[in-house]
Amino acid sequence: MKIFVRLFFKTLRFVIGPLMLLWEFATRPRALVRAPAVQKKLDQQCRHLVLYQYRTCPFCIRVRQEIRRLSLNMERRNVPKEGSNREDLVRGGGQAKVPCLKISDPAGHSQWLYDSAAIIAYLRGIAAPLSADDQTPLFIKETP
Repeated sequence: MKIFVRLFFKTLRFVIGPLMLLWEFATRPRALVRAPAVQKKLDQQCRHLVLYQYRTCPFCIRVRQEIRRLSLNMERRNVPKEGSNREDLVRGGGQAKVPCLKISDPAGHSQWLYDSAAIIAYLRGIAAPLSADDQTPLFIKETP
């Protein structure tokens, strides 16, 4: 019986996965346009961000849509069932759960953010319009 259940879900993923990717492509949001200096500053901040994702995960699609809408340029790593990216995710964050945003500072310290809503809120926070003297922190401030 287990074999039939697994076969059913594999077939379902095989059929629905491409449809989800097609839907993501068809509903791409328009990217924000910023002044070149502000976009350059934002790109520098995004150099320290890595999104661990699975291509057909609906929560990952939601995060990727927001990344496109905010015009963020960051590294994305696909996390298959096996592989070095998955090992890095488990070793660094402690869970094999996606989406996951790795937030690093220049000193090499990292934070791992797992919830798609929290990731989107964080990305919106760093993508807010920056003034010349505004320094948006890369790390999430801990509340006492």
